[in-house]
Amino acid sequence: MLNSNSQFFWYAGELVCAGSLTLPVDEPGLLYGATVFTTLRVYSQSLEAPLTNWAGHCQRLKRSLRALDWQTPDWKRVRQGAEALVPYFPVLRITLFSDGREWITGRSLPPNLGDWQRQGIVAWLAESSRFQRSLPVHKTGNYLPTWLARQSAMQKGAQESILVNQQGDWLETSTGNLWGWLDGEWWTPPLKAGILPGLMRSQLISWLMSQNRTIREEPWCLDLVMEFEAIAYCNSVVEVVPIHGILRRDSQLAYDPFHQGFQQLRGLF
Repeated sequence: MLNSNSQFFWYAGELVCAGSLTLPVDEPGLLYGATVFTTLRVYSQSLEAPLTNWAGHCQRLKRSLRALDWQTPDWKRVRQGAEALVPYFPVLRITLFSDGREWITGRSLPPNLGDWQRQGIVAWLAESSRFQRSLPVHKTGNYLPTWLARQSAMQKGAQESILVNQQGDWLETSTGNLWGWLDGEWWTPPLKAGILPGLMRSQLISWLMSQNRTIREEPWCLDLVMEFEAIAYCNSVVEVVPIHGILRRDSQLAYDPFHQGFQQLRGLF
């Protein structure tokens, strides 16, 4: 009998009860990270729940497939695989190979998520060029730079890393998009800066606009981030998590994790 402690996943049209996946030795996804993926949180155990945003996740995958000129998967089969895992996992990762095969895995929410959302986390500023993402507007299997950045952050006692461009502007975290509060408004780095167009970012922007709030999409230079009263990051799994401390090479920045502005962002949920 399947349960959340079992090892199983969906691959190429079948539910596989195993803890490993067999791939050909010449598989481009294995050799070069030639996959695209999306990670979604399933609300109310339903792909149709508005916050699950199933359609948005599929649309982002489709845009990447078109841009990379890869084969289209059987979307009915992708949906079937997701539905098979929904009863057991609150988080699904949907991976698509260049030839159209689908691979869907499930996992639990981070065990410390409640504490992160209430108290905030510490992030580390990843200022080296080796942490810059390739093809930043797509979620590809080549996630080595961001993985390295997050590993380095955890070695320094932080829970997240913040990526920067060659000019030193802050872009995003290793797993999400950034938000900052200043002068009664929320600020977020613009897409043209070369960041991932996160789906939670898009949902929050739509929510804030529906509440007649102004969102400032501007580059995050150091002078700007030094003025922020509060900073947070978001993604489709953790929702919104405040950042109360940022470790730099020679200093540490502090922000208010209990700022009243967070109530606006959390209003979406």
